[in-house]
Amino acid sequence: MDKQDFLVARKKLGKTQKRLAEILGSSTKAIQGYEQGWRFVPPHVERQIFFLLSRRRQKGGTIPSPCWEIKKCPPERRKQCPAWEFQAGELCWFINGTICECQAQKNWKEKMAICRECEVLQALL
Repeated sequence: MDKQDFLVARKKLGKTQKRLAEILGSSTKAIQGYEQGWRFVPPHVERQIFFLLSRRRQKGGTIPSPCWEIKKCPPERRKQCPAWEFQAGELCWFINGTICECQAQKNWKEKMAICRECEVLQALL
């Protein structure tokens, strides 16, 4: 997540820097740093931002179809995927170890590169 993505997300959430810092358990200086680009957005903060955005989006709408239906995953792949195991198909982007693009990604950065382009996360944002 770059500085512009972070700023847009904060504005979509309708939060001041101070209030978002409180929600994230961070400091206002950290939020300013993310938005100015002199601090990188750590994975745990990015994950929380996407979670908050997804909950805001779902508040008045319907819960989307699970990822395994959207991506048409075969039963063999579903059984290996933690999103299916925990019946969290709308939160697949939140869970490490999901079988996206036919393999589990090694780290958060690789995973989010795929998730940002995926229709499951895009539908929530």
